[in-house]
Order: sequence, then structure tokens, then C-alpha cells
Amino acid sequence: MIAAIVVLTLVQQFADLAATSGGRVGICVQAVEGGAPQELNGSERFPMQSVYKLPISLAVLDAVDRGTLTLGQKVRLTAKDMADVHFHSPLHDKYPDGGIDISVRDLIRAAIVDSDGVASDALFRLAGGGTRITGYLRAAGIRDMDVVATEREMFADRTRMTQYRNSATPRAAVALLRALYEGRGVSPAARQLLLQDLTDSVPGPKRLKGLLPPGTPVAHKTGTDGTFDGVTRATNDIGIITLPDGRHLAIAVFVRDSTADESTRERTIATAARLAFDAWMKP
Repeated sequence: MIAAIVVLTLVQQFADLAATSGGRVGICVQAVEGGAPQELNGSERFPMQSVYKLPISLAVLDAVDRGTLTLGQKVRLTAKDMADVHFHSPLHDKYPDGGIDISVRDLIRAAIVDSDGVASDALFRLAGGGTRITGYLRAAGIRDMDVVATEREMFADRTRMTQYRNSATPRAAVALLRALYEGRGVSPAARQLLLQDLTDSVPGPKRLKGLLPPGTPVAHKTGTDGTFDGVTRATNDIGIITLPDGRHLAIAVFVRDSTADESTRERTIATAARLAFDAWMKP
């Protein structure tokens, strides 16, 4: 349990940190094992960007648990899937003409570990679209998180506004992380699979992980928009930090509509994680 005096200091530290971010910051952190969440703008909506690949993957795994999909089932990625890809996709880089068959399991790993947009859109379709994915979230008790548009739709919108439809509050992101860790709305096998993929996730080494003690386990998912006209509309990271004493912190940090450079935005996220880490580790 975190002491009340530390809570007040932590929330104020979050507010002071947000003032240097160049944008709007939302933070929520809560021990998985219990206790009140500590928040800054925790009930405010932020665009998820690739953070939404976690609920998409969860909805697909729910379909696997229900028997309507299997992890070994092959999905054909065609030339159409690879056409006009202007977002991050190692699959597109490797197979620009499509014509490959890839398993559901490998699509999930690509979406979570490599944040692959082509894989994510394939999973979006397999899950039954945004209405079905958001319905899964509601059934799992996750409010204030909506999955609406594909990666392709977000990046085709020159106004950059479509991404705001795929939104979540920091509080909802932490609720999703806690549900995953506790095995609510997800089978034990799916839970283990996703936690491993989140731990192996490659993007964002300077975000939640950036200022934590070396070797601290972090299972996380980033989300990032490009910078257009000097504004970056989403720089995010959510995850579960394992503390040295074995407890776990679920944390979500979103930076919206920032005019700061990437280093500043990422350091905002890293500093928030370190502040939370230190607060929970105080005697």
C-alpha cells in the first residue's frame, strides 16, 4: 500500500511533469494486487494509436477460446493488404506483394511484439470489426475504451482525426491491464501468451522502460502517431511493471497533441513510470 503523503506528492509530480510535455498528459497507475489508482486526467479520453492492438488481440483470443478461430489457422495476406501501406509494418517490408499465409498466432505476435499494422488490420477483421471488439471490452467490464477504425483508415485520413475515435481513458487502459493480469475475460493460455508477447515487445525502449532499474520486467504496448505540422497527436505506453518485491504496477501514460520533440515526449513517459516505481518502493 502506498502512503497518503506519498500519493499527494506523486500526483503533484505527475502534474509538474505534464507541464513540460508540450501537450496534454493522462496518467493512471494502480497496483494489480489492490489499492486506489493514482491519476492525472485519468478519466479523460486520449487516442490510443497502436495501444489498441492489445484489445484487438484480446478479442481474437476470445474467439479462439470460444472455438470460432484457432491459433494455427492460416490467414492469407494478399497484394491488396500490402497496397498503399504508409504505416509501420515489418510484414509489408518483407512481403510487399503479399501472397503469404500466416497463422493467427503469428499475426498476434507481429501485432504486439513488432506493432505491425498489417497484422493488426488482419486481426481486426478476424475479431469481427470494431463493434465486436468494443463489445468484448464491455463484456469484460472495460468502459471508456473504443476500437472503431483500422490502421489503414487512421493513416488514410489526412486530417489525422480518425485516430481520436480509437480512444481510451488512462483509467480504462489500467483496468484492461489488470483484467489481463488477473485472468478476467481471458483464458489462462491466452493470458500467458499475451503477457509473454507484451514482455517481448520491441518498440518504445525509452518509454516506460527508459528510466527503470536495468532488468526490471515490463510487459507493455506502445502507441505513436507521426508528427504533422509540428504536432504529434499520440505518444503512449501502457504496461505492467514488476517491482523488486514481486508486486505489479499497471500503468498507462498518454501524451496527446504535443508540440515537443520525440525525446521530450518519451522522457515524459519514462519519468512518470520511474516516479510511480519509486513511490511504491518507499518503505
